[in-house]
This record gives sequence, C-alpha cells and structure tokens, in this order.
Amino acid sequence: MRRGLRPLVTSIGAHAILLSGAFIMVYPFLWMWRASVQSSGEVFGAMKNAPSTLESILANYGQALFQTPVLRFMLNGALMTGGILLFQVATTVTCAYALAKLEFRGKRVLLALVLLAITIPAQAPALPLYLGLAKLQLLDTYLAMMVPHLTSAFAIFLFRQFIRSFPEEILLAARLDGMTEIEIVTRIVVPSMLPAIAAFSIFSVTFHWNDLYWPMIVIHSIDLAPPTLGILFFRSQEGGDSFGPLMACATVVTAPLILVFIAAQKKFVQGVTMSGVK
Repeated sequence: MRRGLRPLVTSIGAHAILLSGAFIMVYPFLWMWRASVQSSGEVFGAMKNAPSTLESILANYGQALFQTPVLRFMLNGALMTGGILLFQVATTVTCAYALAKLEFRGKRVLLALVLLAITIPAQAPALPLYLGLAKLQLLDTYLAMMVPHLTSAFAIFLFRQFIRSFPEEILLAARLDGMTEIEIVTRIVVPSMLPAIAAFSIFSVTFHWNDLYWPMIVIHSIDLAPPTLGILFFRSQEGGDSFGPLMACATVVTAPLILVFIAAQKKFVQGVTMSGVK
C-alpha cells in the first residue's frame, strides 16, 4: 500500500513545486495587467478590492498610447532586435558549422574562447565600446544599440551542439556533388536547423527587447528609445508616479513578446530539446 502511494505523493509534490514556481513567475505580469486597468489610487490596494472601471481603463491606455510615442518605442525595438538577430544568425551559424564539422588548426582554442566569452558579463566591455562609438560619432543611433550584440557566443555554442549531430554522409554527398561549404550551410544545414534558430531567436529578441542597460548608455533621444528606455522616459516626462498609465505602457510593450512566444512555443521547445535531425 505504501509503495502504491509513493508515486502519487511524488507526483503531487512535483506538481505543487511546478505550480508554485509558475505562480511566482506569472504573478508580476498579472499585477502589471491589473494595475494597468485601475486608477492610480487603487493600484496598491488588494487586487480583489479594486475593481477596474471603463473610465480608468480608457484613461490609462489612452495616456499610454496617445500621450506618449509608445508605438515609436516599439518600432525602435523591432528595428533593433530584428537587426541584431539577423546579424547574429548570419555570423554564428557559419562559425558553429566550422567548429562542428571542419578540421583546422586552433579549433579547440577557438571553442574554448567561445565558452569563455559566454561567462563574460555584458557590462565588462561597456566602457571601451562607449569610447569607441563616441570617437566614431555613432552615439544616439540605431547602430550604437546594435554593435555590441552583432554576434553571440551562446548562439555559436547552441548551434554547434545541433550541427554536431548532422549526418556526415549527407555532407560528404553534397561535397561530392560539387557544393561549396557555404552552399552546404545555406542550402542543407540551415533549413534543417530552423527549430534551433527559432529557439535562439526567442532568447535573443526577448533579451534585447527588455534590455535597458546598454540603450540607457548610448541613447539620449526619445525618438530612438527602445521599449524599456521609452518607459523610463514616459515615467520621467509624462507618467511621473502615475502607476496606472505606467503599467498600461508596460503591458503594451510586453504583449508582443507574449504573443510571439505563444505562436512559436512548439518550435521553441523542439529547438531546445532536439539532439539530432530526422
């Protein structure tokens, strides 16, 4: 009897831990959404004791959408994250292929440097990058936001792990047919690793869409502000300490990430867990 109950107790305990973790992660978003439909005086009250009204909803979202350039912030974020992702995929796929399938002198050293680069915090090269961009007069531009992130050591490692399992027979047959290594990468390898690219794309877009540290250093114009920096401008210039409109603005800029993840979650899970090709 005890042996029969043990799996049930284990299952209940595991589900309780998972549900608790999920609640901890989801609750801030629920609070943000709830605050976005409340008046400023109700935001810090108990959630159940502060019913939203149509007037507060229209006031908060009206101020977020029409009194601040939130759509401009989102466009800036889309241009920044899209440009970064394009360069990251273009540079890291070829590098990962070389480290996984080609033999050359210094290969292990390069792989060790890639792994070392993953451990370096983004704040470490901030000062020399800032000084270099200032000397080139590139501060307060889209390029300034993109330059530090045009490649990714994490992407190189992730794609290398995927490409290592790619069948050598297919690559050998392609070489016998006269295909160059670049043609093999673009026409054979890349189409097969779309799930891995999709998984990394979600990581990359989410990280850079939410990044505040680097844009706050190099961007000073509100017209070029990405979403997170735009919310900071919104608080200081328009919203002040009015938390209802501030949370409405945060909800608007967070919604695209949630929708993208929901739409691509199958590819995301497949890309993260995949260990080979079909």
